[in-house]
Amino acid sequence: MRGKGAVTAVCLACLLPAALLTGCRGTAGTPVGDARPTPATTGGYGAEFLGVGECSSFGTTSFTEVPCASERAAARVVARYDGAATDGPLCPATTDFVLHISARSAAADEDGDGAIPQGYACMRNLEAPHPGDPGGGGGPRTIPGDCVYDSGKGQVRETPCDGSGAHRPQYRISEATPTRRDCPASTALYVQLGGAEPVGCARRL
Repeated sequence: MRGKGAVTAVCLACLLPAALLTGCRGTAGTPVGDARPTPATTGGYGAEFLGVGECSSFGTTSFTEVPCASERAAARVVARYDGAATDGPLCPATTDFVLHISARSAAADEDGDGAIPQGYACMRNLEAPHPGDPGGGGGPRTIPGDCVYDSGKGQVRETPCDGSGAHRPQYRISEATPTRRDCPASTALYVQLGGAEPVGCARRL
């Protein structure tokens, strides 16, 4: 592990709301977990902590950085950015989940909590399932191929296209376009995707 220690995280729901018609699924790439090294192993992390290509174990309440060859390895970092995810680049489209990373450094800490934010890591499971894949029903981004259902109060949420989720899919996003005018005539719902082509054109299933 090259002297690297544990990283803990709370995994939050990956399904963020999207407004019906106007379409908004929240900020794509927003972290869905908080990760920070243990106080006893603060040295030597910096930008290399959970760097691109490195792996973590996976659990419901914690993530630990492990060698990718380890039998405990479950997810790989596919992109790593400094700063807040709300201000930084979007994660790759098929990211399965995102970790907000902070390294403990009591000497440099100003607010007394022993943590300094370092950035965010876009994670991809080493094996299926991949909720970030088109139609997978999860991940931090909504992309073409994903399905959504009406969750009430003018909101829609993502759900697996194969019907394996708790909610039946009602719309499928067929493509992403720069504006609504570029969507095909069969479009029944517009979903805000973010990025260079922010409009998702969805047809009713």
